[in-house]
Amino acid sequence: MIKLAIDAMGGDFAPKEIVKGVNIALKQFSDLELVLFGDENEIKKYLEANDRVKIVHAESKLDMGEKDPVRAIRTNKELSIVKAFKSVADGECSGAVTAGPTQGVIVASHLIIRRIKGMKRVALCPELPMFAGKKRLLLDVGANTEIKSLHMLQQAQFASIYASKVLGVEKPLVGLLNIGTEPGKGRELDLEVYELLTQDPNINFYGNVEPKELLTTECDILITDGFSGNLVMKTMEGTAKALGMALKEEISKTLGGKIGYLFMKKNLANFKNRLNPNEIGGAVIFGVDGVVVKAHGSSNAYAFSQAIKQARLAVKGDIINKMKENLVLDNE
Repeated sequence: MIKLAIDAMGGDFAPKEIVKGVNIALKQFSDLELVLFGDENEIKKYLEANDRVKIVHAESKLDMGEKDPVRAIRTNKELSIVKAFKSVADGECSGAVTAGPTQGVIVASHLIIRRIKGMKRVALCPELPMFAGKKRLLLDVGANTEIKSLHMLQQAQFASIYASKVLGVEKPLVGLLNIGTEPGKGRELDLEVYELLTQDPNINFYGNVEPKELLTTECDILITDGFSGNLVMKTMEGTAKALGMALKEEISKTLGGKIGYLFMKKNLANFKNRLNPNEIGGAVIFGVDGVVVKAHGSSNAYAFSQAIKQARLAVKGDIINKMKENLVLDNE
């Protein structure tokens, strides 16, 4: 059985959508055992009876707008996210899933579960929308605004293991997100990372990839620093939303557009689903000594069930132990 801790109180629509997502996941996977941390009375309102789920009561939750998550997590042991993550740190659960605030999730990962020994930074890694039949990983998208080249190498190693064991990619192709494809492009950091990725025999390195190729590159993994990755991710999300609005406006302008919509309705729905974050589930926190999946704060039940699916696959793929076996240590 794969035992996961669920922060039932994290997210904009918790606990209702979180618990409904739990119900979906339990029906979908017979090898799952879930422990829900949060307000027991509220959780029971939505939880379907199942002998593979139990509730651990937590008096409080980490608010989505918490201004000082470090203080909150250090001082309040009754937070649902603290109790959930502690169950992973203590070995009671193999992974945790939460839709709580991103900064709080990163802090809790550092302070409670802690990094893998020798891993100097964690990374926030989402899956990008599928195009050309390929899923792609982008990291880091916000955990580190400043980072060293060796730390990015470690993250590339972790991502390669994850892509292999969870996404089923035999030899994941790694690209370095940069302002040009030539080897000499970029900042000093980019040049150093390029050299390290080239030298590592365990990484299938493609070279530099320009952001315009983000969704079409043959690479399975795209590496960058957290500041750049966050900008790229939010730009992509905003562009997708704006394109959807523009398409809707153009369709409604003319009778021909409205008639054409009737014929294209299914195709447009499929197009929308490609860019729908609910289909992805969430982002994995790479580098901590336990599986952690950060679901979208606005997750509905289906989206949260997808995040649970991600965590299940990561545990099943034994990615934490695989990373420990292959980690290049930072001796600085």
